[in-house]
Amino acid sequence: MAEQLIAMILAGGKGTRLQALTKKIAKPAVSFGAKYRIVDFSISNCVNSGISTIGVLTQYESTFLDSYIGNGEKWGLNGLHSLMTTLAPKQTEEGLNWYNGTAEAIAQNIEWIDALNPENILILSGDHIYKMTFNDMLWRHQSNNADATIALFEVDPKEASRFGIMVCDENDNIVEFQEKPRSPKSNLASMGIYMFKWKTLRKLLIEDLKNPDSTHDFGTDIIPTMIARHMTIKSYRYSGYWRDVGTIPSLHAANMDLIDGKFDLSSFDEEGRIFTEDTYSLPHYVGKSGNVTNSIANQGAIILGKADYCVISNEVVIEYDAECDHVVLLPNAYVGKGAKVKNAIIASGVKIGDWCEVNTEGDDIILVSQNVTKGGE
Repeated sequence: MAEQLIAMILAGGKGTRLQALTKKIAKPAVSFGAKYRIVDFSISNCVNSGISTIGVLTQYESTFLDSYIGNGEKWGLNGLHSLMTTLAPKQTEEGLNWYNGTAEAIAQNIEWIDALNPENILILSGDHIYKMTFNDMLWRHQSNNADATIALFEVDPKEASRFGIMVCDENDNIVEFQEKPRSPKSNLASMGIYMFKWKTLRKLLIEDLKNPDSTHDFGTDIIPTMIARHMTIKSYRYSGYWRDVGTIPSLHAANMDLIDGKFDLSSFDEEGRIFTEDTYSLPHYVGKSGNVTNSIANQGAIILGKADYCVISNEVVIEYDAECDHVVLLPNAYVGKGAKVKNAIIASGVKIGDWCEVNTEGDDIILVSQNVTKGGE
């Protein structure tokens, strides 16, 4: 019996713009919001949508991500009427056959997908922060008998040139794709959420693999091919919270959005819960003998100094007389006595020495990835 919908999550990104945060782990494994990892959001969205079969495609620095995902038990996908597995590039006699594009990543796993015999397939990125269920998108996809349905998000027209832009007609058919255009024709950005009829996509993937001029990418190759052939590609407009956290400033901003209430992770309703390794506790607004205002801290943090507009992960220590202002502190970060830090992300395990000052006069967001001593940065 064919499954109605399975999901494939692209989680092999190197994430070079996150600098040292992705030196030893893949971008989807980076910490977020005091207790989560970025990949938790795509997986949880699938679970909240009732999708019980998920393939997570890994590649760059995949060891930790493989271990973290495990058998899917964190998300209730432990093999009992469900399936979640990581799918690495195939080994051949010539060596490892790396995924050379998003479409090729799916194409390399055609046999695995065929064994599941799905009617439709959902392709997701593993490095976006958002809460969304896909049931309505699937209903519209099937009602329109669409070959593909693509989720779109309205962005500031001034920022549209940073995104892949979709142009739609009056019936919500996608009729043109612009990759980071200088002169955007719309402000509808692709969210990297694609839903396809599997039989249709399968044919396109096989054809694309044989094309020596293709980059084997959904946005650059597969979608434009479908548009050129006048296939039915429908738009699905999403109006909730969504962020691509591909840079240090955007990752910092998304963490700050938790404090400002622009993005709520306190919900325990079936459609809104984000599952993670720490299943039962949420980050809390706390004060442990220190002065903590407008901040979020996990239960394992020790805060003895001041923390204003901070997101504080587990096992973080902020010592007496230290001051942190608009700082994201990743697990095991340490801020010494009397130190001052502003507008920064402090990487896991990094120590800020006693009385050091970091970015106290700077407005730009910085990453602190090495220990700071003697007041230097």
